[in-house]
Amino acid sequence: MKIAIVAAGSWGTALSLVLNENGHEVCVWARHQSQIDIINQTGMNEKYLKNIKIPKSIQFTSDIKTAVEGAEIILFSVPSQQYQKTLEIFIEGGFIRKEVMLINVSKGIDMNTLETISQITQRLLPEQTFVTLSGPSHAEEVSQKLPTALVSASSSRKAAERVQDLFSNDYIRVYTNPDVVGVEISGALKNIIALGAGISDGLGYGDNAKAALITRGINEIAYLGTAMGATMETFRGLAGVGDLIVTCTSMHSRNRRCGILMGKGYSFEAAVEEIGMVVEGAYTVKSAYDLMIKFDLEMPITTELYKVLYEGKDARVAVNSLMSRQKKHEIDEYAKGFDHWE
Repeated sequence: MKIAIVAAGSWGTALSLVLNENGHEVCVWARHQSQIDIINQTGMNEKYLKNIKIPKSIQFTSDIKTAVEGAEIILFSVPSQQYQKTLEIFIEGGFIRKEVMLINVSKGIDMNTLETISQITQRLLPEQTFVTLSGPSHAEEVSQKLPTALVSASSSRKAAERVQDLFSNDYIRVYTNPDVVGVEISGALKNIIALGAGISDGLGYGDNAKAALITRGINEIAYLGTAMGATMETFRGLAGVGDLIVTCTSMHSRNRRCGILMGKGYSFEAAVEEIGMVVEGAYTVKSAYDLMIKFDLEMPITTELYKVLYEGKDARVAVNSLMSRQKKHEIDEYAKGFDHWE
C-alpha cells in the first residue's frame, strides 16, 4: 500500500526505511525543499540520520497533495507542539480522506491545550481511525536494523493489529495495546525524566542516582497517567519502563544529552542549540507541571525540573531539594494495607 510520512526528521526517515523494506510505497513530505534537494542529491538525510543510505524507491516531496494522493495511511512524525497546526493544514486542504488511517509517532503533550496527540485528533477528526506507535526505539538503531520492540496502541483492535502487521519484520517486533492514553503519557513524560537523568550525569552523579531517578520517575508517570484514565500495566511495559530506561541511559537520546549539557553549566537555550534538534522534554515539563496542578498530584521530579527550566533554579540545588524531602513510605498508596507491620 502507499503510506505518506509527514516530516523527514530522524524518526520519520527511519520508519520510511522500515516500511520501504516491508514492501510498501512510501512518500515522505517535508516542509523545506532545500532538505529534499539534499536528500535527493546525496541519497542521505545526514542532518538527522548520519551515514544511512536512503533507497531511491522512497520518494521525498514538499507538495502535500503528491505525498498523500492514493495513500491509505498517513504517519505523522512532527514535533508534538507542531502537531495540531500541521493536522489543521492537512484538514483545511482536504488532504485527509475519511477512510485513511492516521498514525502518530511523536511523543509529547500540547503546552496550550494540555491534550495528548490522540485527544487533539479526536477533537478535530472524531471519526478518523487513529493509532499511536511508541516504545523504546532510537531512530539510529532502527535504521541499522538492530532488534527493536514497539507498541501499537489504538481504541480499535483491528487498527492496532493492522499497524502491527505493517511494521513487523525480522528486526522489528510490535505488540498491541488498547491503552492509548497510557502509551502516550509514558512516551511524553519519559523525556522529562531523561532530562533529569542527563542533568544528574552532567553534575557527575553516579549510577545510584540515575537508578533512583528512573524508578521514582516511572511512579510519577504512572500517577499522572492513571489520573487521566490509563491502565497501570502499561507503565510496566515497553511503552512505560522500557522507553524510560532507553531514553535515560542512551547517548542517542537528545533529551538526556541536553540534560548533560545543562548539568555541565550550559543554559537550557545553549544546550538546545548545541543539540540542534527539538528537545521534546523541555516542553513536556511545562505540560506535565500544569496537568499535575490540574489533577492535584504530587510529582516532585517534574516540579524540580520545571523550576530549573522555567524559574532558573540551580540544578544542583534542585537535586538537593529532592534528596531532602520529607521521609515517606516507598508505596504510600499501599501502606495502609500493612496494618500488621510493626
